[in-house]
Amino acid sequence: MNSVFINKLRMIGEFSLITAFAGIIYQLVDIKYVDHIGVIMGASLGFGFGIIELFILSGLKKKFLKFSLFQSIFIKAIIYLIIIYFFSGLIGLLVGLSQGKEMEEFYASLYGREQFILIIYTLTIYILLSFYIQINLLLGKGVLLKFLMGKYRKPTNEHRIFMFLDLKSSTTLAERLGLENYYALLNDFFHEVSEPVRTTNAEIYQYVGDEVVFTWKTDDGLSNANCLKIFYKIRENVYQNRKYYRDKYGEIPDFKAGLHFGEVISAQIGDIKREIIYNGDVLNTSARIQEQCNVFKCELLISGILLNKLNIENEYNAEKMDTIKLRGKENEIELYSLSEF
Repeated sequence: MNSVFINKLRMIGEFSLITAFAGIIYQLVDIKYVDHIGVIMGASLGFGFGIIELFILSGLKKKFLKFSLFQSIFIKAIIYLIIIYFFSGLIGLLVGLSQGKEMEEFYASLYGREQFILIIYTLTIYILLSFYIQINLLLGKGVLLKFLMGKYRKPTNEHRIFMFLDLKSSTTLAERLGLENYYALLNDFFHEVSEPVRTTNAEIYQYVGDEVVFTWKTDDGLSNANCLKIFYKIRENVYQNRKYYRDKYGEIPDFKAGLHFGEVISAQIGDIKREIIYNGDVLNTSARIQEQCNVFKCELLISGILLNKLNIENEYNAEKMDTIKLRGKENEIELYSLSEF
């Protein structure tokens, strides 16, 4: 099983635990005691939510992008309302039959006050979960949780891998397409990034104009050469959609990237607008390495420091370009171009 599927299963498990706990709270408030029914019903509703959110609605993500956050959550709330009614009714039917109740009692319960309260309560939980997911997508994977946990309230030293990925010939594209169409192209291109980010355990640190900056915890980036795989996965996505780009924009977007590894200080900054930033020479060096792609006429450059930590045997070909002193740097650095076998 791939890492994305496993991660989705893990999230479904988390949703089920949260809603099972919500089921316990509901029983304590409503009937003053807890039994297995509340746990089963809560966990089942969480399971249904996870399946819908992560396996069904995720396939319609591009359709939801045209809606505002409020509209998106409202539409999902209607879908969840149907799911809640179905699951709660089914579980109520099975429990009632096991207790020897008549079908008339089941029909009556579908429109009773208790059922109405249960639906409102569960729908509220669903909306909160959906809101959490949407905000997490807006801020970036894991950022909201880090804020809530206060992980970066104090500066933290850590080692990270960074990739600066930049669209080629962006100025020319912007002039030819016009700002509105160029923005649409950028938006479409950045959408190609989403799935590769998940499959390679990357984090999107920031978007800067036509550039996107990825980062990995060291182990995540080195594992399976994830920090390299993301580049080729994005390229594959763009290639698969080449007809769409040609028809709409008259050109297939191309890009280049630079990779480096090193120590950074991570911290939360700001008051009115807060964000988690990384500070260190590794970011400047990664950006300078990406600039050298134009000099050496290659699409992917990596520092020798990072290359030596990767196991790329039988997957990638590394060719040394030069040992140079980057702009604004005192020490020389080895640069290698990479390509797939």
